[in-house]
Amino acid sequence: MPAARLLLALGGASGFLAVAFGAFGAHVLRARLGADALAIYRTAVEYHFYHALALLGVGLWALLRPAPALSVAGSCFAAGTLLFSGSLYALALSGERWLGAVTPLGGLLFLAGWASVVLAALRSA
Repeated sequence: MPAARLLLALGGASGFLAVAFGAFGAHVLRARLGADALAIYRTAVEYHFYHALALLGVGLWALLRPAPALSVAGSCFAAGTLLFSGSLYALALSGERWLGAVTPLGGLLFLAGWASVVLAALRSA
């Protein structure tokens, strides 16, 4: 049960940050970033939101039916958000192109998280 609560707390915190970063982008950065950088920033916010919701879903599922694969999924979603969205936020704000090399690692963690969801579903049947 503690793992489920942690996933729910991470999902809530991640959702909070996604809203805050989205609002910051819409109200502050819109006038300061070029179109390309703003599109990168918006992609970061979009994936941040998706995976905040995924963390909440995995946390709720883990409350009902704890499974190791759900903890793996949640860990991958949290780390993926840091690497994927975090690198895109930093890239958009700094213009440092090398940060884009980190983004695919976050994407791989997202994929691993979704694969873990599939595994949890197949094992729970």
